Amino acid sequence: MSRGDVHILGHQMFYRICGPKDARETVLCIHGGPGATHDYLQPLADLSRHGYRVVFMDQLGCGLSERTTDTSLFTVEHNVEEVEGVRRALALGRIHIVGSSYGGALVLAYALRYQEHLKSLITVGGLASVPLTVREMWKLVDGMAKGDRDAIYKHDKLHEYEHPEYLRAVEHFYRQFVCRLPEWPPLVTYSLAETSKPVYNYMNGPNEFTITGTIRDWDISQRLGEIRVPTLVTGGKYDEVTPACARQIADGVPGAVRIEFQNSSHTPFWEERAAYLDAVRSFLDSIA
Repeated sequence: MSRGDVHILGHQMFYRICGPKDARETVLCIHGGPGATHDYLQPLADLSRHGYRVVFMDQLGCGLSERTTDTSLFTVEHNVEEVEGVRRALALGRIHIVGSSYGGALVLAYALRYQEHLKSLITVGGLASVPLTVREMWKLVDGMAKGDRDAIYKHDKLHEYEHPEYLRAVEHFYRQFVCRLPEWPPLVTYSLAETSKPVYNYMNGPNEFTITGTIRDWDISQRLGEIRVPTLVTGGKYDEVTPACARQIADGVPGAVRIEFQNSSHTPFWEERAAYLDAVRSFLDSIA
């Protein structure tokens, strides 16, 4: 394993590489949030045991990359250029790219700008439309226990996002629709705790389903047909970014394949680790 920093667009960006230096195939893994860290994606490093070079990065303002208060840089478009900058700086050539959650949105946006640099694309809990995703998440809220549902509606209306009753209900939402494991893996807990609040609050909002930030109207669903690289769309049956969001991507990208993991929510690479990695490796092997 190696790790280090590269300078992209005038800023220090952190990367970590697992796997053989002479690997013919490279998988670049993009975290979500927006504002999280790459650490929760650690299971994807298992691909390095099968001959793939696996590269992780922290987006600007996140994790071990440079922290900045310049909110003009907290955009999907800037994140796309960060990904491309890391690809160039590390001389990765044509890559396979995997994006989780917001990272799934980011890799779709990357493909629309730089798909000539892609061998394949994988989304996990990804989205092409924030408005659709928000509508779907509120359907999940509506299906929660009455006490949780009422608390969320009550305090959301009053913008009381730090109220203990509200925070308990949000925690229950996360336990049902983000990671359903009885005990969360430490790296999932770490990434959530280390999420950059300036990035998350500015781009997203107070929580997963109340999106008031700059991405609230982001929607590239009508452009999915422009993506012409082999695409695998993955997600969990109980994903907060619901199967309807996954179907939108799979139906929009020509030839895309969709796999739904029946015992997972938003982190199938943890919840069904072996099955998830087998599916991804099978897809990559068919392309490589």
